[in-house]
Amino acid sequence: MREKFGFFICVWIILVGNCLGRFVVEKCSVIVMSPESAKGVYECAIGNFGIPQYGGTLVGTVVYPTANRGACQVFDNATSFKSMPGGFPTFLLLNRGVLQCVGCWHYLNFALPISFNFGVLPDCLFTLKAWNAQKAGAAAILVVDDQGEPLITMDGPEEAKASAEYLQNITIPSTLISKPLGDSLKAAITDGKMIKISLDWTESIPHPDNRVEYEFWTNSNDECGPKCDSQLEFVKNFKGVAQVLEQKGYTQFIPHYITWFCPKTFLHSEQCKSQCINNGRYCAPDPEQDFSKGYDGNDVVVQNLRQACLFKVANESGKPWLWWDYVTDFAVRCPMKEKKYTKDCSNEVIQSLGIVLALMNSFASTIGVDLTKIDECIGDTEADVENPIGEGSRGDVTILPTLVINNRQYRGKLAKRAVLKAICAGFQETTEPAICLAEDIETNECLENNGGCWQDKTTNITACRDTFRGRVCECPIVNGVKFFGDGYTHCEAFGALHCAINNGGCWMETKEGKTYSACFDDHSHGCKCPPGFKGDGANSCEDADECKEKLACQCPGCKCKNTWGSYECSCSGGSLYMREHDTCINKNVKTESGWGSIWAILLGLIIAGAVGYAIYKYRIRRYMDSEIRAIMAQYMPLDNQPDNNTHHMDI
Repeated sequence: MREKFGFFICVWIILVGNCLGRFVVEKCSVIVMSPESAKGVYECAIGNFGIPQYGGTLVGTVVYPTANRGACQVFDNATSFKSMPGGFPTFLLLNRGVLQCVGCWHYLNFALPISFNFGVLPDCLFTLKAWNAQKAGAAAILVVDDQGEPLITMDGPEEAKASAEYLQNITIPSTLISKPLGDSLKAAITDGKMIKISLDWTESIPHPDNRVEYEFWTNSNDECGPKCDSQLEFVKNFKGVAQVLEQKGYTQFIPHYITWFCPKTFLHSEQCKSQCINNGRYCAPDPEQDFSKGYDGNDVVVQNLRQACLFKVANESGKPWLWWDYVTDFAVRCPMKEKKYTKDCSNEVIQSLGIVLALMNSFASTIGVDLTKIDECIGDTEADVENPIGEGSRGDVTILPTLVINNRQYRGKLAKRAVLKAICAGFQETTEPAICLAEDIETNECLENNGGCWQDKTTNITACRDTFRGRVCECPIVNGVKFFGDGYTHCEAFGALHCAINNGGCWMETKEGKTYSACFDDHSHGCKCPPGFKGDGANSCEDADECKEKLACQCPGCKCKNTWGSYECSCSGGSLYMREHDTCINKNVKTESGWGSIWAILLGLIIAGAVGYAIYKYRIRRYMDSEIRAIMAQYMPLDNQPDNNTHHMDI
């Protein structure tokens, strides 16, 4: 009775979690390019296994096998879907298929982790279909839904069947398409028409800016079978990449932990007390699903809380990447199997990693920043209060582990390369870090035919710029010089110093010890032949024969000789040639005329000085005379002055 009651509580917690959560169906696009009857853009659901080509597209032809159309069996050796050299990849169209089952209660391999279904069972696992198709050479699978219903997500098998060795080896993308689209494609194939489609994941993850925000919904429980093992393996392998991206500001990472609550009816039961903390607010299923042995659910919740609090303290210190170090080492050093899943082991890991010192150095205060702050964050797990593990809960995450990238749930294999591709798809074009352009992560479209962009092969300058999502044709900036143009057919350097780059794309030639160029290092645009040459300036400039074309040296008595880029002109009779006036001048005349001019100037200066001196003497003398007369007038009347003392009277 105790075991049945405990099982009921477990089922209740799982169902409550699923009711609160909504499984999000992440979608891609199927673009049918031919035949004309099916042409269009359709939605497809991304499978939760394999490696979706996030940020990219995959073009291929569709094949509907004549036998084994559900791909539940291995295809025979005579059947191969490998593409021929130079041909398109093969996309295998498969039936979803079901087996009849009355009154079944089972775990489905899609949608919710647990589900009630009366009437049907899947004929085989979606993952098995993908594995058999991959082994036969298919590049992707399109599973046709057998019902006219909204698209669902094809998920991996439940824990009881998750031990299949092939699960981690599935690399081809898998999608589910609607029944109407599937029927249309089947009809076209039956009519003998070739179906060419493009699977498009370019908009499956938003890419608004130069930073990607992603969440990792995880669990510290290491006794959940293959899924826990694959999760730990992913954390180990992805740690280095995650820390570098975080430290350089390319990403913002937040870990989360899913918890459930205990129903009030069973709040004081031993089962709820063993699986929950904080008065039933936060619960986790028993790791072994056996309440009589091993660790309990509340042990898992407390460790989840400790990890969440460590991240919170580390994030406040500006070092959120320390979370990866702790989680990786804790999983290795404190496993449940060795009975080391404890607080003491956790503290030893924190101290041995130097996280304490790192956190203490990040705060101005040196008082108990390390374990004390983490313990303060955890608080009293017996108290009827909320704790940080409930912060940032997400109602549409129901399967662990789950990655959410730019608010979209990641679908596919939980592996370093696959997840990195999805994160790289979240960057705006041309802002992604260098790691996203690595050869094993994306295809460099600029390597083939230069991406269809402009290129100067002489200087190896190209307008093709590789991005994770493809390529952009954009005129480059080289050594501070900006090229202008459409990026596809034309790019031209413009502005100061542009002649330093391939001479600005203009003509240049050296001959007879002289170098001439049609590029002018100023703000002029285009190429122009220098004086003495004629042509378009870009491809060629030819020497202009000034003598033959009578452009210079046309004065009487002049003799003209053409040179490369210029000319030479001489005068007969020992005369001198003046280029600016195109005339000859006699040397002697020029000398006599020069001395005459000098003497004339000197004579003029002498005359001007004499006249000036005479005027100066005259003005001085006048001034002196007026002064003397003024003094004498004060003592005696002068003849020419009126008698101011004579008075006239009229009687």
